[in-house]
Amino acid sequence: MKYVIIGAVAGGASTAARLRRMDEKAEIIIFEKGEYISYANCGLPYYIGNVIKNRDALFVQTAASFNQRFNIDVRVKTEVVAIDTERKTITAINQVTNNQYTESYDKLVLSPGADPVRPPLPGIGLEGIFTLRNVTDTDYIKSYVDAHKSGKAVVVGGGFIGLEMAENLVHLGLEVSIIEMGNQVLAPVDFPIAAIVQQHIRVKGVDLRLNTSVSGFEKKHNQLRVLLSTGDEIEADVVILSIGVRPDTRLAINAGLQLGNAKGIFVNEYLQTSNPDIYAVGDAIEFANPITKQSMNTYLAGPANKQGRICANNIVLGNKEKYNGAINTAIVKVFDITVATAGTASKHLDSAKIPHIVSTTHSGSHAGYFPGSHQMHIQIAFSPNNGRLLSAQIAGHEGVDKRMEMFSSAIKRNSTIFELMEMEHAYAPPFSSAKDPVNIAGFVAENILNDRMTPFYWNQIENIEIDSILIDVRTKKEHRDGTIPNAINIPLDELRSNLNLIPKDKTIYVFCEVGQRGYLSQRILNQNGFENVNNLSGGYLTWKNCMVESKIKSESSVLFV
Repeated sequence: MKYVIIGAVAGGASTAARLRRMDEKAEIIIFEKGEYISYANCGLPYYIGNVIKNRDALFVQTAASFNQRFNIDVRVKTEVVAIDTERKTITAINQVTNNQYTESYDKLVLSPGADPVRPPLPGIGLEGIFTLRNVTDTDYIKSYVDAHKSGKAVVVGGGFIGLEMAENLVHLGLEVSIIEMGNQVLAPVDFPIAAIVQQHIRVKGVDLRLNTSVSGFEKKHNQLRVLLSTGDEIEADVVILSIGVRPDTRLAINAGLQLGNAKGIFVNEYLQTSNPDIYAVGDAIEFANPITKQSMNTYLAGPANKQGRICANNIVLGNKEKYNGAINTAIVKVFDITVATAGTASKHLDSAKIPHIVSTTHSGSHAGYFPGSHQMHIQIAFSPNNGRLLSAQIAGHEGVDKRMEMFSSAIKRNSTIFELMEMEHAYAPPFSSAKDPVNIAGFVAENILNDRMTPFYWNQIENIEIDSILIDVRTKKEHRDGTIPNAINIPLDELRSNLNLIPKDKTIYVFCEVGQRGYLSQRILNQNGFENVNNLSGGYLTWKNCMVESKIKSESSVLFV
């Protein structure tokens, strides 16, 4: 058998290596239009920022080592420009010699990746404006940035790569601005988690501008100027475009392969395209989201590598192993904090019209009495019908990664919040508490699901009824230091002795710092004849974080009385 693979980064390289392990006698050829194969794409921003100092550390394999170890014909700097599905051939051009030739195949694998979005804005071709997608891009950016370490940088786009680039440019000593068209950074997460990230970014001295787009670029007196939709201009020595990517489907379209609703290459559950002899993996494909069932793309190395293994198995053994899709588990370091997500955010569940309940908890990364514990902000969404876990999001310092992997495992298996309650973890004071933050999230969700707690949310406070009662159950000192407007203060420990002051015929909203004392207050009130009691999910801390970053009020000083 003769296998041809187009694209030699995560998905393509994984497919090729697995094919060789499955079939020692096969002829395998892999084409890569770039100079490098199997490199650590996710490490590129950190090499630019000198966190990764050795450039060679970025390369998992070189073309020569890949050939030597796997006996695979690796052809770099060679672009495949056409596929003839009837003759089962591809046409390739060697970019060094300009030689054009054809190559036959028995089975073909497409792993062309995705192209960075580069909109046709005025001046976008000026020197100093870059996208980051591969090693060549990285070398250009690093060389340019090293010559402007005391200058100014503008990052266009507040996604994962944009934030990583902003952090690394700050580390190099540049003055950094982030321009984001949306109303928050990190589109895959919900606003309460993004708000924490945004405040942290601002604390680090980054000029973050939301609800702002770039209208063009100019160069005056050898200085770039970034023109904004607000009418403002920002001077820059270097601009990084991190607006997003789109699937590279040019070959697939010209070959007559079917695309899906998300404009990616359509594949079935075996990663087979509409042509039975052609498979596809990686950023260019689309598949059904396991939660929403809607078509989606995913631009993550983890799923691409897993797809490569499954694809190779199906090519060699016949279509026996199914790919069940990805829930887009992702994590990013943003200066001193870590942000992680898995599943489908509440705002996207709303768009898909999927009923769900949101719960926010705040827990220590390990036992509070052991030095160095940091609070994690955890938001989960789950089904009101059976408690199925639909998403999880965390912002914190240490321990975020292992908690997200616990949540992700439950989401991937269609498990429920009840499993979170029973999930067994490795406990010692330096690593966790006897009740892990994942357990706590499950306990709170179970209380909501079983009507022992009725939550309300930060963005509902402005709309609560005029004749309702808003009670701050924190201490008097906490209340004096900052509270929600119009709240009366009855500390939890004084609540039982002041029940006579609270009218039973009113709707009552209670809150504390993070939600726990509010829950205890709700239980006291419910069991003393107060029927309509609600507890603020995530407490005053979540409300304050969101209000600082939201556009509901123009002056944050008005909010904290």
